[in-house]
Amino acid sequence: MKSIEEISLLYEISEALNQHMDMKKSLFKVLTVLAESMNLVRGIIFLTNRENGEIRIEIAHGISQETTQKIKYLPGEGIIGKVVETGKPAVVPRISKEPLFLDKTHSRNMTQAQEYSFICVPIKKENQVVGAISADRPFEGKQSLHQGEKILSVVAAMLAHHVINIERVRQEKEVLKTENLRLKSELENRYSFSNIIGNSNKMREVLQMIAQVAFSSATVLIRGESGTGKELVANAIHYNSERHHKPFIKINCAAIPENLIESELFGHEKGAFTGASHLKKGKFELADQGTIFLDEIGTMAPGAQVKLLRVLQEKEFERVGGYKPIQTDVRIVAATNANLEEMVQQGRFRDDLYFRLNVFPIYIPSLRMRKTDIILLADHFLEKYRKTHGKDIKRITTPAIDMMMEYHWPGNVRELENCIERAVILCNDGAIHSYHLPATLQTGTESKTLPLSLEAAVESLEKEILMDALKNTKGNIKQAARQIQITVRKFSYKAAKYGINYKEFR
Repeated sequence: MKSIEEISLLYEISEALNQHMDMKKSLFKVLTVLAESMNLVRGIIFLTNRENGEIRIEIAHGISQETTQKIKYLPGEGIIGKVVETGKPAVVPRISKEPLFLDKTHSRNMTQAQEYSFICVPIKKENQVVGAISADRPFEGKQSLHQGEKILSVVAAMLAHHVINIERVRQEKEVLKTENLRLKSELENRYSFSNIIGNSNKMREVLQMIAQVAFSSATVLIRGESGTGKELVANAIHYNSERHHKPFIKINCAAIPENLIESELFGHEKGAFTGASHLKKGKFELADQGTIFLDEIGTMAPGAQVKLLRVLQEKEFERVGGYKPIQTDVRIVAATNANLEEMVQQGRFRDDLYFRLNVFPIYIPSLRMRKTDIILLADHFLEKYRKTHGKDIKRITTPAIDMMMEYHWPGNVRELENCIERAVILCNDGAIHSYHLPATLQTGTESKTLPLSLEAAVESLEKEILMDALKNTKGNIKQAARQIQITVRKFSYKAAKYGINYKEFR
C-alpha cells in the first residue's frame, strides 16, 4: 500500500470516528473501512473490563452478534490474551500452523486451501492497555504482514480515546442503573403499607381498602382534610401496584395557573400560543403506563375538566394546538379536601367527571377521629427528627402525651409532625416535656394538663421527674434516686405520696 493510500485510509478512519455520536457505530464504521482497504475477512475490537480483567468483544465485522456476545478471554489466554497482558503486538503468518490460536468464534475453516494471517495489536493510552484490535486477511507474504501491523498500530492509537470513553460511559450507566434500582427500592419501602402509621379501627379500614384497590387499574378518589396524608396513600397505591416500575407523576392542580393547567397536563404544539417556542409533552404523555396523582382536583379549571373526562372515557387526548389524538394508558389517583358533591350542585365541578373519578373512594379520617394513633405517630416523628437533628431524645413524657391527646389537631398529621420537630429542636435533655410543645397546645380551653395553682404545678413537676427517673432505670429505686440526686428514703416517700408503684416500670 502506498503512502498516499495510507493517508487516505487514516483520513477515512478519522472521519468515521467523528461521524456518529454513537461510539459503537463509529467503531463498526472503522472496521468496515479497514475491511475494504486492507482486504480483511474479519475485524474485531476487544475491550478489557477493569474490574475483573476479562476481555470481551466490543464490536466485530464479519462475525455474527450472537457469537460475539458469548466470547470472553482472560489476560494471557491465547494470542489475544497475551497481546492485552504484554501490551505488545502479535502477528501470525499462517493461522493453521499456530497452536496458540484458539479460534473461540469458530468462524475460520482451518482446512481450506487459502491460508489466512492474523494480526493483533494492543489499544493503549499512557502504557495502560484498554483493549486490542485484530484482523484476519489472506496471507500475502511478510511485507504485507509488516505493513498491516503498522497500519493497525496507528489505528489502535487513534481508537484509544474512543475506547476509553466507551468504557467510562458503560461504567457510568452501571452506576446510574444501580443507583436507580436502589432509589426505586427505597421508594417502594418508604411507601409500603407498613409506613402508613396507624392502628385505630378507621386506619385499618383505610389500609384494607388500599390493599384491595392497589393491584387493579381502577380510578381512586382520596378524600380527607388537609394534612391527613392523602399523598402518602397515593404513593402506597402506586408502589404496591403492577405499575410500580413505571412513572409516578404528581400534580398539584391548585398550584398551576388556570391558563397553564391544560398545557401542563396534555402538552402543547410549537406555536400553539405566545411563548410556545417548542413542542412540549404533557404529564399524561410522560406518565404513560404509570400513575398520575392529581392533588386538589376540586380546583381544576372547567376547560381542563372536559379534557380530563375524555382521557378517562376514551384513553386519549390532544395537545393544546394539536389535532392528532394521542393514546395513553394512565391510572388516575385524585385527591381533594373539598366537598365535591356541593361543588357539583353549585355547577363548579362537572357531575360526569365526579362520577368517573369516584369509582373507588377512600376517606382518610382526621387525627381527632383517631386519637389512639397520636402516640404511635408522635413516636414515629420523634425517631425521625432526633436522627435528623442529632439529638439523644429517648421518649415523650406523660404530661406532654396528655396534652397532645387533649388537643383537637386542626392541621391533622402534618401539624403533629411540625409540633414534634419543633419540640426536638427545643429539647436539650433525654425527654420531650410539655413545655417543649407549641403554645397552641398549652392554651387549649379543653386542656386539663395545666395546673391551677403553684402548689399543683410543683406536685405535677415532682411526679413527672419521679416517673422519668423510674422509666430511665427500669424501676430501680436506688438508681432513680441517685439520678435525681435525692435519698432513697425521700424518693420512696414522694413515690408513695403520688401513688407511683416502682414495680410497674420494670
